[in-house]
Amino acid sequence: MDIPEFPELRPVSLEDHKEVRRYLELYPPEICELTFANIFIWRHWERPSLTRIHDNLCIFCAPPDEPTYFLEPVGNNNPDETIKAGLSLAPRFSRLSEKFLMRLKGKYLVQADRDNFDYVYAAEELATLRGKKYDGKRNWIKRFEKKYQYEITELVPTDFAGCMELVERWGKNGANQERTVDEKGTATILAINEALNNFQKLTLGSLAVLIAGKVEAFCLWERLNAETAVVHVELASREIEGLYQFLNRECAARLGKQFRFINREQDAGHPGLRRSKLSYQPHHFVKKYDLRKP
Repeated sequence: MDIPEFPELRPVSLEDHKEVRRYLELYPPEICELTFANIFIWRHWERPSLTRIHDNLCIFCAPPDEPTYFLEPVGNNNPDETIKAGLSLAPRFSRLSEKFLMRLKGKYLVQADRDNFDYVYAAEELATLRGKKYDGKRNWIKRFEKKYQYEITELVPTDFAGCMELVERWGKNGANQERTVDEKGTATILAINEALNNFQKLTLGSLAVLIAGKVEAFCLWERLNAETAVVHVELASREIEGLYQFLNRECAARLGKQFRFINREQDAGHPGLRRSKLSYQPHHFVKKYDLRKP
């Protein structure tokens, strides 16, 4: 489908996948938000619309919990003029990478958005967990492997119902965790359901851990750029000790055959999630920024 010219906007649909990916292949992104799968599965929450400004792909988002914004433009044409046009509609551009900001010559108000920094890990390090700093992770994995008989597999359509059963359990149990299942939690469940229902067209990779034939953990990923895969979903039963650590290691082992880095997205400002992501010793962050008129 043709993407309209600004100021016309059109809500994203599954039929946009070829055209959006054409832009992303020409201009490989760093930030986790800029994959078609991410844009599509979160459309009920972020409410993204597509437009072209100076032949750059621009994605306008209108979530219910923050002011409207444009994501980082995809393309290299007239970046300052593109920003100027976008700011005539939205109060800000958000999730901008440092690489994009370096191309701008105008004066803007720029503020770091720590809650949306992407955590990027060396795939080999997550797959091997060598060294004293990972003693705790290895111990959890050993406990899991000793206690359970398991099967590691790629997801097939007959597994999807089991995945959603796990997601629903996660949602119900979430009320007892730091991250309560509010509107955003419900949106997360819907996004995972969208990913599974459109698994093939979104070209997602997968891994699942089955215990007694039941899906107890799974992850979904896709290519972000030539060196990096982005993991969109990583979920394991909270009742099974060591399963999260095991899933993370096995996922990294698979991805490490093709990619140097794994982007495990942001922590969204949740303290428990931040501690967990930091405990895996990120190789680097993809820092992101908000930009407004001066």
